[in-house]
Amino acid sequence: MTIRSAFPPVFSGATQTSLSSYGQALHELQCFVGDPVGSVDHAIADAPGFVMAHVLKGYLFGLATERDAMVVTAACHAAALPLAASTHERAHVAALGHLAKGHWHEASRLLEDITIEHPLDALALQVGHQIDFFTGDARMLRDRIGRALPSWQNGMPGYHAILGMQAFGLEEMGDYARAEKFGRTAIEIEPRDGWAQHAVAHVMEMQSRQRDGIAWMRANPDAWTQESFLQVHNWWHLALFHYDLGEVDEALALYDGPIYGKRSTLALNMVDASAILWRLQLGGVDVGDRWATLAANWAPKASAGNYAFNDAHAMMAFVGAGLEALAQTLLQAQHEAMLGGDDNAAFTRDVGHPLTLAIKAFGSGDYQETVRRIRPIRAIAHRFGGSHAQRDVIDLTLMEAALRSGDRALASALAAERALARPDSPLSVLFSRRAADLSEN
Repeated sequence: MTIRSAFPPVFSGATQTSLSSYGQALHELQCFVGDPVGSVDHAIADAPGFVMAHVLKGYLFGLATERDAMVVTAACHAAALPLAASTHERAHVAALGHLAKGHWHEASRLLEDITIEHPLDALALQVGHQIDFFTGDARMLRDRIGRALPSWQNGMPGYHAILGMQAFGLEEMGDYARAEKFGRTAIEIEPRDGWAQHAVAHVMEMQSRQRDGIAWMRANPDAWTQESFLQVHNWWHLALFHYDLGEVDEALALYDGPIYGKRSTLALNMVDASAILWRLQLGGVDVGDRWATLAANWAPKASAGNYAFNDAHAMMAFVGAGLEALAQTLLQAQHEAMLGGDDNAAFTRDVGHPLTLAIKAFGSGDYQETVRRIRPIRAIAHRFGGSHAQRDVIDLTLMEAALRSGDRALASALAAERALARPDSPLSVLFSRRAADLSEN
C-alpha cells in the first residue's frame, strides 16, 4: 500500500498505523529522546513492506559508531532493497547502503542530493547533519541545513530540529551570535530538543562564557534529561564549564552522577566519560579508580577499529588504568583498520592513529614524543570527526606535554595562541602563568 502525505509525497508499503509509529520515531530522533528504535520496530511489524521504516532503523544503528550495530544497519539495507519504492525512497536506500559499508562521505553526498531536491525531507537533513558531525565537516553542518531553511517555517512539524541543527552548524563555523539565536528559538518551540540545547552550550563553551553556560544548562534540566539519549553528552558540557573554572569537585560529582554513574557501555557515552577524566588528569587531578572502571567497559571495544574518534578515547582509558595489553590490542586494530576500504581507514591514518600514539606516549611520560605526534595533525584533526569543543582535548594534551617537557618556547607560543582564542578563559590564564613560570626557571 502507498500512503500519500504532505511530505514525502508517498510512503511506499506503509499503513496509517505504521506511519504514525514512523512519525513518532522521527520525532524522537529529532529530539534525541525516547526509544526511536522501538517506535520504528512497531512500524515495521505493522507494515513489513514499509521501505522507509527499514531505512530509518538502519540509519539509527548506522549512526551509533558501534561495530556490532553495523550488522543491523546492513540487515536493514538488505530488507529495504527488494521492496517497492519511489525514486526518492530508493535514493535513501542507496545512502543507507553506503553507510552500512562505512562509506560515510558517499552517504553524505547522496543525502545532500536528496535534500537539494527535497528540502523538506526532515530525515535526510537529520541523518546528513549527524554524518557531517561524525566526519567533522563544519561547513556542511551549516550549509546542508542553510540550503533547506527557506523552505521551512514555524508551525511545521520538526521545525525546531531544523533550527537546532542550523544553530550547531553556525557555531562550528564561528557564527556565535546567530547560532545562539537559532538555538534559543528552537528550545522555545521544543524544550526537549537536546541537540538545540547542546548547540547553545557549544556557543558558550567557545566564547568562554562558563557562568552563562552553567546557568543555561541548569535552567531546565528536566527538559533535556528526561528519557534523553543525548543527556550524558549534555551533562558533559556542564562539566566542561566547571572544569574550565577550576571547579574540580563539581566536575567529578557530575562524572560520578549523570555522566558515568550508570557505567554505560555505549561508545558515545564512554567518549564523554574519557574526555572529562583525561582533561582532569591533564590538570593533575587524582581521579582515583575511575579509570579502571571505565577501561573495563572499553575493553570489549579495543579491537573494534571501526571509528578512530572512539579509539582515541578508549586509549585515554587504557592509559589512565595502566592497561598495556589493551592499548596494544587497540593499536593493532588501528593497523588493520588502515588497510580497509572504508572511510575509517583515512580517519585512522590521518588523525586517529597518530593521536592515539600521542596519548599513549603521554601516559608513558614521553612528552616530547607526544608533541611530535600531535603537532602535524592539529590542523587536520577535524577529519576524524567530533566538534571543536571535543577536539580541544588535542590542544590541551599538546599544551600540557609542552609544559611538562620543559619546552619553554613552544609552551609560551601555545599559551599565547590560546589566550587570543579564549581570552576570558581561566584556563588560558593558568596556561599563560605556567608558561611564564617555565620561562623564568
